[in-house]
Amino acid sequence: MSLVIKNLQRVVPIRRVPLRRKMDIVRGILGVKNFDLGIICVDNKSIQHINRIYRKKNVPTDVLSFPFHENLKAGDFPRPASSDDYNLGDVFLGVEYIFQQCKENEDYYDILTVTATHGLCHLLGFTHNSEAEWQKMYNQEKLVLEELNRYTGARLQPLSRGLY
Repeated sequence: MSLVIKNLQRVVPIRRVPLRRKMDIVRGILGVKNFDLGIICVDNKSIQHINRIYRKKNVPTDVLSFPFHENLKAGDFPRPASSDDYNLGDVFLGVEYIFQQCKENEDYYDILTVTATHGLCHLLGFTHNSEAEWQKMYNQEKLVLEELNRYTGARLQPLSRGLY
């Protein structure tokens, strides 16, 4: 199914092709290539607004995920009842925030990929609200990124390290 990447900001230049290539591989690794996925790139003002409305946190952030299948448990796959249910949801990337947080030796597009992968794991029921949940999510991201690294030669590490 489709992977839609929309750039709704003008602060940080975005090349969608590298992100699309890597996220197509990630979807394949996770076994969800048959599902639609939206990735929306926004600036600090927009991600802060969304974060304030949905999480009651009035600060910009790197990623917010809005799952189509809201009650998935970590590691479960959506079970579509109809063709309309082949949707994972949307991942909002705070690209301005991500760019500002990148360290000097980090590749911005690598961090975008890691952050989008983190968001996709949230769409598949993974969370980090407790240490046990964090460990499951960290392990899932690590497995996915190790496989992606084999495909691409990159050295990506999970985003969720230390998030609990």
